[in-house]
Amino acid sequence: MRLNKFISHNSKYSRRDADKLIEEGEVTINRKVIKDFGYMVEDDDFVSVKGRAVKTRTELTLIVYNKPKGVLVTKKDDRERTTIYHKLPGKFRHFIPVGRLDYASEGLLILTDSPSVADRLMKSNLPRTYNLKIDKALSEEMMSAMREGLVLNDARAGAHASSTITSMEFAPFDNFELRSEGHNYTKIRVTISEGKNRELRRFFAHFGATVLDLKRVAFGDIELNNLPTNKTRYYTRREYSDLYSYLKQVTKSEIKKEEKEKEKLKEEYEEKKKREKIERKREARKAAKKEAKKR
Repeated sequence: MRLNKFISHNSKYSRRDADKLIEEGEVTINRKVIKDFGYMVEDDDFVSVKGRAVKTRTELTLIVYNKPKGVLVTKKDDRERTTIYHKLPGKFRHFIPVGRLDYASEGLLILTDSPSVADRLMKSNLPRTYNLKIDKALSEEMMSAMREGLVLNDARAGAHASSTITSMEFAPFDNFELRSEGHNYTKIRVTISEGKNRELRRFFAHFGATVLDLKRVAFGDIELNNLPTNKTRYYTRREYSDLYSYLKQVTKSEIKKEEKEKEKLKEEYEEKKKREKIERKREARKAAKKEAKKR
């Protein structure tokens, strides 16, 4: 792991702080000052910052945060807008968010001090549930697309202006239900199993609808419930137990997938060797016939 990443994951310092500390000569490895930002930390390296040892975190911690609107899910913003790390207590500065909620969205955000767990949860197909308010009535077209999925060659509507994603495929929604409707708005609850960039805003923009409010209320079995805005809570014992069970299942699935891939590669290799052997025999026969004609 790169030095600045190692420090940010295992201490109170952000990656930006780590870069500054490295530059200022405050970081030592095996008691020698290191100013190489690209240094890769090995398992047996002894890393210190300002004379204090930085040890690899072995305990897993996850928190649930009720993100407010108007707050970015990022460490740093070049326009100096408020980020979740301005709002969160300092002890969570090194935590990694599981996915994103855009600037105008709010609700449940999971954070953890484990990069590998964050990555697995982000890439999972665990259901994500949202409460939405759009500025149009639900049409048959919308409901059909929610049931059957949708492929858009041009999915720029509803996207951020700087987004480089132009096309998008939407899987069928896990569930959707009408909550209420008024003269110029509709409130719905939707559950999807993906976490693509501004996915719901892009989906409804295709039908000419603007998402006025978006709030995530659940991620897998983790629910927001009555957690106040801008407040955090730790995972409960049951939630940790469910997470460990899920990670174990994922690991088993990955092992099985790896074994299948190895078996497939083995079969392809054996098939290739078989074809090569047949080809060699064919070439040998051709050479023998050619030699016989010469005689």
